[in-house]
Amino acid sequence: MSQNNGDTLTARGPDLTSISKLKPSTPTRKPKPPKPENAITIGVSARVLFNMEKEQQIYEQQGLEDYIKYQVEHETQPFSPGPAFSFVKALEAVNTQLRELYPDSEELFDVVLMTNNHAYVGLRLINTINHHQLFIERFCMTGGNSPIGYLKAYHTNLYLSSDPDKVREALEEGIAAATMFTQEKITEVSDTQLRVAFDGDAVLFSDESERIYKAHGLDKFFEHEKAHENKPLDHGPLKCFLEALGKLQKKFYGKGQRMDCPIRTYLVTARSAASSGTRALKTLRSWGLEIDEALFLAGAPKGPMLEKIRPHIFFDDQMFHVEGAAEIGTVACHVPYGISQASAPK
Repeated sequence: MSQNNGDTLTARGPDLTSISKLKPSTPTRKPKPPKPENAITIGVSARVLFNMEKEQQIYEQQGLEDYIKYQVEHETQPFSPGPAFSFVKALEAVNTQLRELYPDSEELFDVVLMTNNHAYVGLRLINTINHHQLFIERFCMTGGNSPIGYLKAYHTNLYLSSDPDKVREALEEGIAAATMFTQEKITEVSDTQLRVAFDGDAVLFSDESERIYKAHGLDKFFEHEKAHENKPLDHGPLKCFLEALGKLQKKFYGKGQRMDCPIRTYLVTARSAASSGTRALKTLRSWGLEIDEALFLAGAPKGPMLEKIRPHIFFDDQMFHVEGAAEIGTVACHVPYGISQASAPK
C-alpha cells in the first residue's frame, strides 16, 4: 500500500489543490501551544506526516551518511503530504473552532513530530511544515534511537508511525498507537468535520470475544455474547483516544453545537446488531462514552461503509480490513493487538 489525499490520488503524492480547501488553521500570528498536560497530544512520525519514500530508499540502500547528505542538499525542497497529513489538518481545523469558543482553554489537539531522524534533517522538516502552513511546534528527534521512551513524557494520547515494531512497543507501554501505510490513492475528505472510525473488538474493546470466536466458532461466540451482554467488555488499546475525542466533543455540545460538532466518531464492526451488538453498545454506555454512528455489518465488507463515511482515519486490528479500506482510498491504520495478530503475517 502507498498513501495521499484527493479524490483519486496517485503514489506520486496528494493533490495539493484539494488539500488547500481545508480552512486556514495557521494564522499569521501563531497561537501559543497548549501545555502538554492539558492537551490531546497526537504523536506522528515524519514518515506518515510526509511522503519520504524516496529518502527511505536512499537510507536502506546507501546508508545513513548518504541519507543525511541528500536531506541537507534538498532541505529547501518541501516533502509532499503523507497519509497522516489530512488528519493533522483536520485536527488544526477543530482547534481553530475551539479557540473561537474557548479563547483561554488549552484543551486542544497538540501535534508532536516524533522521529528518529538525525537533527540535520530537522531543517528540511521545519521548512516543510512552514511550507504547508502546519502548526507543529514540538519536535522529538532522536538521532537513530527509538522515540517511544518520550511518548509518556509528552502525555501522548495517540501515536502514529509507519514502523510496526515501534507501534507494538507503544501499545505495550499502554499508549494508543497504530501503523500507517503509504497508499496509492486517498479519497477526498471533509474540510469542516474531523471523522474518526473505529473497529470494535481488539480496538475499542479487548479481544475477549474475538478469542471465543477464534477458539470455538461463530455459534459459541453468539452464545457467549448473549450470556454476557450485561457484562461490559474490557477496554481495548484505542478506548483512551475515543475518550479524548469525546472530551472535546462535549465542549462543543456545551455551546449548543451537538448537531454541528466538528468531530464525529464511528463504530464500524463486523458484529451483527441482533446477535452481538447489544454488548458492544452497553459497554460504551458503561464507560460513559458516546459514539455518533454505529454500523453493525454482520461480516459484510467494511469498504462500502467507509467509502460513504470518508473518515480522515480508520483503525482496525485485522490487515484484511485495513487493506480493503485502503483500496477504496480510506486512510486505514493497523492496530497490532489481540488474538488476530497470532496468525497474521508480520
